[in-house]
Amino acid sequence: MSNEAIVTEQLHMRFGKHVVLDGLDLRVEKGSVYALIGSNGAGKTTTLQILMNLLRGARGRASVLGVESTRLRSREYARIGYVSEGQEMPDAMTVSEFLAFWRPFYPEWDSARERELLELFRLPLDRKLKHLSRGMRMKVSLASSLAYRPELIVLDEPFSGLDPLVREEFVEGLIAFAEGSTVLISSHDLGEIEHFASHVGFLDDGRIQFSEEMSGLTARFREVEVTMDAASLPPRIPDSWVRAETTAAVVRFVETQWDAVGTRQAVREIFPAATRVEVRAMPLRSIFVALAKAARKAA
Repeated sequence: MSNEAIVTEQLHMRFGKHVVLDGLDLRVEKGSVYALIGSNGAGKTTTLQILMNLLRGARGRASVLGVESTRLRSREYARIGYVSEGQEMPDAMTVSEFLAFWRPFYPEWDSARERELLELFRLPLDRKLKHLSRGMRMKVSLASSLAYRPELIVLDEPFSGLDPLVREEFVEGLIAFAEGSTVLISSHDLGEIEHFASHVGFLDDGRIQFSEEMSGLTARFREVEVTMDAASLPPRIPDSWVRAETTAAVVRFVETQWDAVGTRQAVREIFPAATRVEVRAMPLRSIFVALAKAARKAA
């Protein structure tokens, strides 16, 4: 039995002449919280929509919970929770009516779990959806997706436009009620993702540029600052150094393959006149910016 909840192989997609996905290979392990990151227009939403059978890929293969995405039907959707930034909702319904509408479609709907979610998110049952704030609407969508204990939860930009308190409550609910589920999340709010994602994949130029455990990613990236009397870059530097730049007395670069012994030795050999070497760990946002800018420079 496969240990992968999601698999894409050589997935291609274009809109007119614009290539969005160019041979996308993605694998998401069961039980993981996988963050798909990338610049605007990188194809994150397109990827998720193909997986949910909302779009049809031009070429390639995509499977979800062992089923080809093009063959997803009600039986499979009953095992999947999907929350999207632009998701349409029946505005004339109250929160209570909305939840009552969805219950019959999900055999595993847990009424006790629903009540816990309503209490956690403080959702007003008698208020119409059209009168709710954006944050409240996203909470309703998440609550309705978690109430039936889905095996897979797909979140497309769930934090967009939410204030910090609502984002924190959203994440709190996700962590509390998604235990045991696989989560695939696309988001620009890298600060939030960093605290709960177990895996991360960087989508750029239509392909996954890397996919690994979050702990491994943050362990191999460091920002290095070398101070010397007269700073300059040699003609050649290690391939793992990106965004190298100099000022009058300082060389800065991002080491993408940090090794406490090997990197420091390379710095001493390349910059024998260095008077100080500072090394700083990098949050996910800084890693993403470094990779995105390096990718643009190489294009």
